[in-house]
Parts: sequence; structure tokens; C-alpha cells
Amino acid sequence: MPTTGTHHYIELAIELNPSLFELAIAMLSREGIDSFMEEETRLLAYLPESEWNEKKELSIRQTLEQTFGTIPPCTASFMADRNWNAEWEAHLQPIEISDRIIIIQKNKEITPKPGQIVIEINPKMSFGTGYHATTRLMLRQMETLDLVNKKIMDIGTGTGVLAIAARKLGNNLPILAFDNNAWATDNAIENVEENHADNIAVELLDAEEDLVIHLGEGYDLILANINKNVIDRILPIIRKHAPQAPVLLSGILIYDEPWLKKLLKKLNYQIEKTIYEDEWLSSLVRPTP
Repeated sequence: MPTTGTHHYIELAIELNPSLFELAIAMLSREGIDSFMEEETRLLAYLPESEWNEKKELSIRQTLEQTFGTIPPCTASFMADRNWNAEWEAHLQPIEISDRIIIIQKNKEITPKPGQIVIEINPKMSFGTGYHATTRLMLRQMETLDLVNKKIMDIGTGTGVLAIAARKLGNNLPILAFDNNAWATDNAIENVEENHADNIAVELLDAEEDLVIHLGEGYDLILANINKNVIDRILPIIRKHAPQAPVLLSGILIYDEPWLKKLLKKLNYQIEKTIYEDEWLSSLVRPTP
């Protein structure tokens, strides 16, 4: 069931030329920020209030200065829940991931191509609308995989879009989709129900503390569209407790590909396939025999 109560967060309003939005998003993602909204001349970034402190603010400002040579005008505001669906409605248009997958906003009417899978998303504040390159990369990788008879774990589920896509792409076994943000799990539950995607358990869990317990349930594929810092912490846990499971990764900047390759080599993973879009990459990795 969705959680109750108000979710508080910080809105960072950064004044930038729109041509720099993608670069700013890429660099702020290194800070663990994964929710953004674009306006004409402002990039809005959101993170939970619980993660905001002087150290975090200083780190973000240093990242902006290193990226742009100076700190662009940036203000931080405390925010409570808002009607995110109404605010996103003016911005979101159908996103054609491929000839096989299209993402639309809830209650939008479209005529899909023959055989095209339609995923309806009510985005609220979660990550995974299809507008971010990492979501598109993950979906394009997934559509090339045989997901039948695979037990899947989706780490950092956001809107639940990857778990829903897995089910619509033919997966027929239980899926565990979890996130450590309550607004994300609330949103994912709604989207799972809206898409009639059965047998998907959406849970509010901590990626590190709860991961060991659930990995023991025996997963055949692990989806992890998260950020570099989290991947660095949890991939060794996955390798130890799910030693045979392939992992589909994204949330990694192309600049960090050497780091990723070094980590994978250390953990005895081999890269089966890597694809790229904008500043981002997605890699399907398998344990080395």
C-alpha cells in the first residue's frame, strides 16, 4: 500500500542556458540527485530534505564550479508535496523508446505501432519517465533480452517503469522492485496497478542493508539504474550473494567508463554489451565463468 504522510524535499533552482542542462544533470547525478525538471532558463533539481546539509550544499556548489568554471545562480528552497502530475502534464509527451516500446503519460490517448508495448506512467517526483537517457538505455537493453522464466530484481525502481517493462516484455516470474524514497515507491505502486502488471512487489528498502537478505531468494537478472556511488557500494554485495546473476547497469557517465571497467575486472564480471546516449552508458555484465 502507498505510504502516508508528507514527503519533504529541497528544490535547487539553477539558472543556466538550456544547452547546458544535460551536462548539469550528468554532473549532479554524481551527487546522487536523480529527479529534475527543466524550465526555459532554469534547471530544477530535487533531493530529500534528509539528505540536505551544509556539506551536501558545498559539494554541489563545488561540482557546479568545476563543471562551468563559475557557480551559476543557484537557490535552495524547502518544498512539501505538490500535485506533480498536474505540473508534469504540461511537459510530458509520449516517448518512443524504440519501435517496440513507447512511454506515455497516464490517460494520454495515442495510436501505438502494431505490436508496440505501451507503458503508462504517472511520474509525480520519481525518476523514470523515459525523458532521461539512462531510462531509455535500460529499456533498449532489456528489449533485446529473453526475460521469460527470469526472476528479476529492480534496484532504485523510481516510477517502476523497468519492472513494468519487464513484465510487458514477457517476464512471467516474480519481480522485486524497490527504492529508498517513499515518494518513489508510492508512485511505482500506482504505475504497476495502472499497467495491470501482476506479481511485482514494490518495497521501500535500503539498497545496502536489505540487499543481502533478498539476494538470497535467487534472482536471474538484476536491474540497477542508479548512480556511480551506489553501484560502487552494492556491486560487490551482488557479486558475493548472487554470484551467477547478470546485472544490467546504468546511471553511469561515459567519463566514468574506465572506473566501471576497473571495478568489473576486480569483481570478475565481463561486459557483454554497452550502449551509449548523450553523456550516459548502460552495460550488461555477467559473472566470469
